[in-house]
Amino acid sequence: MLTDVMALAHLLVVDDEPSILTTLQKALSLEGYHVDVAGGVGVGAEKLKKRTYDLCLFDVQLPDGDGLSLLASLRAAKNEVPVIMMSGHATIDTAVRATRLGALNFLEKPINTDALLIAIETALRLQRAEAEARELRAASGTTGELVGESAPIKKLVEQIGRAAKSAASVLVTGERGTGKELVARAIHLLSPRAKGPLEKLNCAAVPHELIESELFGHEAGAFTGATKQRRGKFERGSGGTLFLDEVGDMPLAMQAKLLRVLQEREIERVGGSETIKVDTRVVAATNRDLVKACEAETFRADLYDRLNVVPLHIPPLRARREDIPLLARHFLDLAAKANDRPGMRLEEDAIQALASHAFPGNVRELRNLTERLVILTPDDVIRAADVRTCLPGGSSPKAHGLYRPGVPFRVLVEEAERQVIVDALAHHGGQMAATARALDLERSHLYKKARALGLRGTEKGEEDEGG
Repeated sequence: MLTDVMALAHLLVVDDEPSILTTLQKALSLEGYHVDVAGGVGVGAEKLKKRTYDLCLFDVQLPDGDGLSLLASLRAAKNEVPVIMMSGHATIDTAVRATRLGALNFLEKPINTDALLIAIETALRLQRAEAEARELRAASGTTGELVGESAPIKKLVEQIGRAAKSAASVLVTGERGTGKELVARAIHLLSPRAKGPLEKLNCAAVPHELIESELFGHEAGAFTGATKQRRGKFERGSGGTLFLDEVGDMPLAMQAKLLRVLQEREIERVGGSETIKVDTRVVAATNRDLVKACEAETFRADLYDRLNVVPLHIPPLRARREDIPLLARHFLDLAAKANDRPGMRLEEDAIQALASHAFPGNVRELRNLTERLVILTPDDVIRAADVRTCLPGGSSPKAHGLYRPGVPFRVLVEEAERQVIVDALAHHGGQMAATARALDLERSHLYKKARALGLRGTEKGEEDEGG
């Protein structure tokens, strides 16, 4: 029985013995694989040019060359397709060469079918796992919110992996700019539904009178402007995932209809009477407090229970300040490449200036600020003064007062304390001992403060305890 990992996998077998090609093609086809065969290096190379394979089996000795040279040419062309080598004249040297060239396995002839099937399944599972990791890294590279080494972000990534494997609804919460859509995309990419569609709907951006049509579709003539039948997000996302962003802004009447779909797994298009079965996993997100919304009766408690089967909370940037240097450099690389500014770099005092900012807009604000710095900084080196110029207000917080309406007192105090330490460290070249003396602080106390604020200093000749 074919697993989801092996389903629809395309294999290429290259061997010069027709009987082996026939036997392997029949055996692998019976297992559900799509199998192409080739009798030599030349034919095999042509087939590899014409289509992408999920796995290849190469014989070592072929009439017009050998399988190792075919493997070497694949790797030279940056083709990382998994390869299993076969040989009736195996030697240790040949096996070592195959391994160094990137072969995943080396099987001796006559081929044991059971051993071959296990080797293929193992290789395909490894390929799938690596592809998932690449997709997640690609997603992170696009928006960056999952970049980080802090404990909160590591915990979130671990939770995403566990949630992705389930079929349950997921509710992602977090402040604006923390990366809720990225988390939803990661859940989809890491789930068994990854090959299915990922549909998205921002519940706050769609007029209330149109949200039902967006979700469930409509029949021709259902309302003014409905000139033809249209499938909705649930129907188009069947077999995949539907991301409902800002679900807390969904009108109450629509909440009741959404609840019914989650319970019954079926929809009716607007203006239609046909019941349509759907298999769509829902990942919802909000920056609202839905518990309070349920208490205020602006959000249905039963819908909240249906959505909140697997809760995931994205920490704000201020809860993982140690990730700011890594994120800033990551965004700098992306922005420098996008704006044709190669070679740009952040000075340490610029990193510290970034770390001292509150970032109420979280990672999105940091990304935008970094791109602004790349565009507006005339030199290739970004310094603390450049950061302060590009911060909201166009200067250091000291120039326009410390108070900002809506920002809690503890955050304002933390910012002020951070700014003093950042400025003092910058003035004293990052040296902790000199900074502690200038501030009339015990050095151990300054280390503790700096560590709590996610700052680093240097101590010539000594280990930097503040790191």
